Amino acid sequence: MLAYLLYVSSAVHPMSDDELLDILTVSRRNNAPQGVTGILLYKGGNFIQLLEGSKGAVTTLHQKIIRDPRHVQVRTLLTGTLPERQFGDWEMGFTHLDQLSAKDVPGLSDFLLKPFDPDEFLDSPSRAFRFLLNFKDLMHG
Repeated sequence: MLAYLLYVSSAVHPMSDDELLDILTVSRRNNAPQGVTGILLYKGGNFIQLLEGSKGAVTTLHQKIIRDPRHVQVRTLLTGTLPERQFGDWEMGFTHLDQLSAKDVPGLSDFLLKPFDPDEFLDSPSRAFRFLLNFKDLMHG
């Protein structure tokens, strides 16, 4: 069984494209050898990320993420196990949602039209998980 962890956080300042690319590059380099895959979305200064891999690798990476000074209010929404990878072919997929318009991603228009507030997922963490799965399906579709 694979472990997964889903969290939200807020950047300490609006991230530039170069900063976001650096996060993605370092994540891919560090996570692949550990067998960690997942997805990271950024919108309006906030992140939502799902990590999947062995429990030890996911836990170690999460502790590192919590200590990362580039963001604050790291809040874990869900943890658990999965029978198989949901984002295995994404390596560490990343999308800067501020650069997408609602017409670019049919079915996610409501989410893309309003500011991303990490608190909106706290009341219904499974909604965040479903959102990421739907996002993956629509982007691959």
